[in-house]
Amino acid sequence: MRTEAAQRIELVFSLFDANGNGVLDSEDFDLMADRVVKAAAASDDDAKAAIRAAFRRYWTTLATELDANGDGVISVEEFRPFVLDPGRFGPTVTEFAEALSALGDPDGDGLIERPLFVDLMTAIGFEEPNIHSLFDAFEPDAEDRITVTTWAVGIKDYYAPDKAGIPGDRLVTVPTA
Repeated sequence: MRTEAAQRIELVFSLFDANGNGVLDSEDFDLMADRVVKAAAASDDDAKAAIRAAFRRYWTTLATELDANGDGVISVEEFRPFVLDPGRFGPTVTEFAEALSALGDPDGDGLIERPLFVDLMTAIGFEEPNIHSLFDAFEPDAEDRITVTTWAVGIKDYYAPDKAGIPGDRLVTVPTA
């Protein structure tokens, strides 16, 4: 696994531990879903339901695949080898990527404006300078928008263990001025 992928794993785990108890549990995914849906106030109910379902699937997949000792929580040690395994986790990542990127397009024009992108990524827990760096790496158009597809692909790339130098790496490194 590439160093960049390992750094992405650690960051994802820390963000998903929304209640801060040091492990992942179902409450974390409910908390995160609530924060993201709140940030997407202009999105329709179907889009909000889709992201909630994606967060639920994320937790269900993790719990099914990783909770080897049956304690109802996922430790970082259990999490590391799994999350970047496309064979085991790919469909879950795809559902999440499609739901989150669609949530960022409440008017259905296929474009995501920077302010909503920042709000959604902040709700997940990413740092604002890193969020702007990521958005810039997606090469927004003259009206400061990216496509839904660009973001969905970027999310999927983030979970790919063999990828480095991707826009998503900006989420784990502090941008320089």
